[in-house]
Amino acid sequence: MNRIAYQGRSITVQVEPVELPNGRRVELDVVRHPGASAVVPFESDDVVLLIRQFRHCADGMIWEVPAGKLDGDTPEVCAKKELEEEAGRRAGRLERLGSVWTTPGFTDEVIHLFAAHDLSEVPPRPEDDEIIEVVPMPLSKALDMVWSGELRDAKSALALIHAARRSGRLG
Repeated sequence: MNRIAYQGRSITVQVEPVELPNGRRVELDVVRHPGASAVVPFESDDVVLLIRQFRHCADGMIWEVPAGKLDGDTPEVCAKKELEEEAGRRAGRLERLGSVWTTPGFTDEVIHLFAAHDLSEVPPRPEDDEIIEVVPMPLSKALDMVWSGELRDAKSALALIHAARRSGRLG
């Protein structure tokens, strides 16, 4: 029987009895998460918007693409909402890039990746705990930041790589 060890605003931690494929029985700590969406906003064919956002767990400001938790929305609705809230842009067209497990060793969180095109400006609506700076830059520079390790956020790096490949700018 699953036991809830912690219930928070964003996650639930459960202790779950599991039978492994080899028949062995163990208890695992599992972080249950509703999932999320991340979106690469294209200002033009060659320019994307990145955000610098304060992340307490990363000890300061980090580079990311707009993203957020599903909160009962579809992945597409979530991506559009986060784009407006964090970057102050509305997508005329949203392109699905795929989805990824964040850390399947201990959580069921899946992040859905998108590219947004045909953007228009709207007033940003950051949440109370969000400190965000929106930075337009060439896609090539954003990719250089991934390769150099300056952009270390995994969901953002993978979303940028998928978007670059889909747009024909990466092998």
